[in-house]
Amino acid sequence: MSRDRDVPQDDAGLRVGPPQDHAVGVPATVSIARHAMRQMGATRSARVFSRINQPHGFDCPGCAWPEPEHGSQRLEFCENGAKAVAEEATRRTVDRDFFARHDLADLHGRTEHWLSQQGRLTEPMHLAPGATHYVPIAWDDAFALVADELRALDSPDEALFYTSGRTSNEAAFLYQLLVRCLGTNNLPDCSNMCHESSGSALVETIGIGKGSVTVNDLVAADLIIVAGQNPGTNHPRMLTTLEEAKRQGARIMTINPLPEAGLQRFDNPQRLRGLLGRGTELTDLFLQLRLGGDLALFQAFNRLLLDADAADPASDPPALDHAFLRDHCQGLESVREHLAELSWPDVERATGLTRARIDEAMAMIRPARRIVVCWAMGLTQHRDAVATIREVVNFLLLRGSIGRKGAGLCPVRGHSNVQGDRTMGIWEKPEPAFLDRLEATFGVPMPRRNGHDVVDSVRALRDGRARVFVAMGGNFASATPDTAVTEAALRRARLTVQVSTKLNRSHTVTGRQALILPTLGRTDRDLGPRGQPRFVTVEDSMSVVHASRGRIAPPSPQLRSEVEIVAGLAQAVFGSPAGAPVAVGEPAGAAPGPDDGRRAAAAAIPWAAMAADYGLIRDRIAEVVPGFERFNERAAWPGGFVLPHGPRDERRFDTPSGRAHLTVNRLDVLERPPGRLLLQSLRSHDQYNTTIYGLDDRYRGIRGGRRVVLVHPDDLAELGLADGDHVDLVSEWRDGSERRAPGFRLVAYPTARGCAAAYYPETNPLVPLDSTATTSNTPTSKAIVVRLET
Repeated sequence: MSRDRDVPQDDAGLRVGPPQDHAVGVPATVSIARHAMRQMGATRSARVFSRINQPHGFDCPGCAWPEPEHGSQRLEFCENGAKAVAEEATRRTVDRDFFARHDLADLHGRTEHWLSQQGRLTEPMHLAPGATHYVPIAWDDAFALVADELRALDSPDEALFYTSGRTSNEAAFLYQLLVRCLGTNNLPDCSNMCHESSGSALVETIGIGKGSVTVNDLVAADLIIVAGQNPGTNHPRMLTTLEEAKRQGARIMTINPLPEAGLQRFDNPQRLRGLLGRGTELTDLFLQLRLGGDLALFQAFNRLLLDADAADPASDPPALDHAFLRDHCQGLESVREHLAELSWPDVERATGLTRARIDEAMAMIRPARRIVVCWAMGLTQHRDAVATIREVVNFLLLRGSIGRKGAGLCPVRGHSNVQGDRTMGIWEKPEPAFLDRLEATFGVPMPRRNGHDVVDSVRALRDGRARVFVAMGGNFASATPDTAVTEAALRRARLTVQVSTKLNRSHTVTGRQALILPTLGRTDRDLGPRGQPRFVTVEDSMSVVHASRGRIAPPSPQLRSEVEIVAGLAQAVFGSPAGAPVAVGEPAGAAPGPDDGRRAAAAAIPWAAMAADYGLIRDRIAEVVPGFERFNERAAWPGGFVLPHGPRDERRFDTPSGRAHLTVNRLDVLERPPGRLLLQSLRSHDQYNTTIYGLDDRYRGIRGGRRVVLVHPDDLAELGLADGDHVDLVSEWRDGSERRAPGFRLVAYPTARGCAAAYYPETNPLVPLDSTATTSNTPTSKAIVVRLET
């Protein structure tokens, strides 16, 4: 077996059994209880779990699936949400004594699982140049250090400001304001690595980068298509919605290279049938698609709809919604001409499906008047991801299934406020109108040139064009592709700053010096200067904005909220109206320059007042962001309020033409060379993005380890390998480059033929920095051509 001594290992107890064909039920309930007791104890667990996703409680940090529109159940959380909450509300702590015991080299040699299990960070820590250990630092000294490093830059564009999707609306708005007052739009965020492809495709085709459905639309649908998504692990509360949709008569089609337990059968633990019976069979038709075949499949659907319309324009229901296409869309004839040339051998080669199987799917599609298509990373992280999602839009536009009850687009977001952060302005390519409103509200000239996204940020650090890196949450070093390149790039920085609740890999991959700034979590009580409780807000996947109120005592009095940290940084950088503000790129004492107006205006912003009273931030948001009028008043409503959505609400499309755009998308089949497989990265069931809760993937039959690769038994035989063998994964790219991830155990698994699957971040080293989706620049973590070396 090939091993790399630099790769942390945590799989000595690896065991493999058969995958399951059902999800949740009693095992999930037992798992919640065990995890909660281990992290929090009985009393704390009861107090915390009673507040998750409740009108006067806190928003679960586990995912962005919305609460039911008719009101939350008493227990409105899932197994993985409970794990996320338990990890945050843990009684374990990481203090100065911990850092004295563990030097940087020791921490870097630990696994992600070990790091995350150590507990909550309790005070600001500093790694000095050349030091081997983090040591405590006072908050004001930490802020001054960041300000000094920013002032030493030749340009504000030499600073990068990353954001995790768990950041609240209030913190995100203040953060982007700080960054733009500095004079840059370098605001990479986690969306760049997940749903950027969705946003790119949706803005182009329907004029808004958000989904067009509500929870009630899924319940009212005739047909729900779930493509490239595993809700049983990644969005378990969605299973309750799918179960209700089935009860109301919906049919469900799932499209995925892997059979996923949650989409096969859902044993609802809040129903007697789910605990004692067989639960609910969810999927009516499973299309086991070859990796990268979604574009070809939806083009086949659209070609068959066009053919059916030509054969029988008066069918009931009609194949095409001609009135909708005439009144609201453009591009139909171009799409018709393009798809007339679609090659069925190309479709079968790309999808791995027979024409008969596709016809079986069409037999479900044709009678459905109301169709919802849901998708996640299985569609967004391919080279042709944007084209694929545009083709999904074509499919729904042809059927008139946008702006109709029970129908529409449903990109299912991961992080609990990733959509809200984008709404608040966390984006490297801001709309001019947004910048205009910021200028009018705050009187600060806003930078107009586009900034760096995640991939471009790594390039800038690698090439020495960026020297300061600040992360508001997240785990940048592990979440990004091309791990060796990313880590080397971060180490070239003069300063790396991590605003975090818990330890992760990014704290061990530092610039010349580093800061860890500990912050309140979603579960923590947030008190103002006079002891008044404060709340923040988030936006879920379906554009509902609601309040979140932490209720438990923070693990340390040293913690500050994200809002307070941003405000503290701003005051250190800009000073105050009575102080001496200093511009980024201009040392203290320099002669007045052309940025004096920006500096003075930024210093005049009431940062401290907004940090003390979040309502003042919400008042500013109401002035800047459309849809947030009377924000403070509506944020207090139980269940929150829904943001406007032109296509959903009134079939209004804010594209340059004022119409929805059907698009022509070129099909380029991803070929698999002989002796190679197509690999996708995915989560285990004991994982939330790069946070590893445990070493089991219960639904897939994996226990006690993570370095596994799932391969079809016939492919193993064809390659001369066997279940249980150990291999290195070697990725091969069009430019001739190769990358290696060592030490994986082969697991015979019912994947699509020619395809394989393994967990990230262990497989992130296989994806080159420059391999990204066309248009969105999202790393291509799906459909990686690999060979298996013994």
